[in-house]
Amino acid sequence: MLGYLEERFAGNYAKLKVVSSMLRLGLKVDRAGRIYCGEIELAPAKMGRALGVDRRVVIETAKQIAADPELFPIFSSLLPTANVSGAAKFFGHDVIEIEANPSSVGVVNKVAEVLAKNKVVIRQIIADDPDLYPEPKMHLVVQGRLPQKVMAKLRALGLDSVSFK
Repeated sequence: MLGYLEERFAGNYAKLKVVSSMLRLGLKVDRAGRIYCGEIELAPAKMGRALGVDRRVVIETAKQIAADPELFPIFSSLLPTANVSGAAKFFGHDVIEIEANPSSVGVVNKVAEVLAKNKVVIRQIIADDPDLYPEPKMHLVVQGRLPQKVMAKLRALGLDSVSFK
């Protein structure tokens, strides 16, 4: 998807920055070119400031998306998602961060199988889309503290990287 957006917004780095951020954050666009996080309308000036672009670039990008018959169905359907991995420790939970070849089949299954066999409850799984993130990671929030023996079993799966937070 990012490659497609790079084509669509070729030559305009600021618009590409806006549209790729919108996609990563799950920000949607309505027919009028307004930007929303869920049902909350976002101010273009504040969004522009956060992204380091002029507010007019944000407005133009959103209007371009709204007028595009291929992009509008995508951007009008996006949903923001709460990723609790950064706050998991405040809930008393651990986080497993995994890096693996994005083309590998069964990574989630292998990890979930190890956790299930060891009676570890998965609270949330968030995986970066490899088309949107150059170094995609998968974060699993697990209920409570992860036993050392389970950490060792996960490391033995042969994934590129397994770390615990």
